[in-house]
Amino acid sequence: MYRPYTGRFPFTSPHSPLNAVVFLLLLFSGACRTKKTWPVKFSEEELRKRLTPMQYHITQQRGTESAFTGEFTHHNEEGTYTCVVCGAQLFSSNSKFDSGSGWPSFFELLKEESVTLSDDFSYGMHRVETTCSQCGGHLGHLFDDGPRPTGKRYCINSASLGFQPKDAASESTTGDEAASSSVSNEKTDL
Repeated sequence: MYRPYTGRFPFTSPHSPLNAVVFLLLLFSGACRTKKTWPVKFSEEELRKRLTPMQYHITQQRGTESAFTGEFTHHNEEGTYTCVVCGAQLFSSNSKFDSGSGWPSFFELLKEESVTLSDDFSYGMHRVETTCSQCGGHLGHLFDDGPRPTGKRYCINSASLGFQPKDAASESTTGDEAASSSVSNEKTDL
């Protein structure tokens, strides 16, 4: 369950010097996610074989692709966007919009439980990180500046996504089939 950062550390008093130490640790450690056992697991070796270097860097090392360079930034085909690591369905093309940010943006998830949210304090700022709830792959970040009706903007790296066209999305795929169908066979360099 996601609990937004409130600016206070519950285990110390407001004037404790420990607050400053904890804040600095959070600042330089990045996301504050708890250790979690993800339902779907892959070995590092398998992921390095199956994913491109860019896909691996973004999903496993919490990287970010450059703005306006991703495969799905200006993608307008109807279908379903999936996690490139495990094939979990994340977003419908019906919720995709052009935010002008340079990354694919969505105002709504397919299912609320598709994505896990956690506080991210990397780069000296507070953001909300989005990860796949099935495999823990880093997707991007969530912002509160999206369009109606939700007001949300899921700002997602193209390299963390796969895509199932509308016709293919209606076919039933499971497990390894879903994971392999969402992963490009072409490898690209960073």
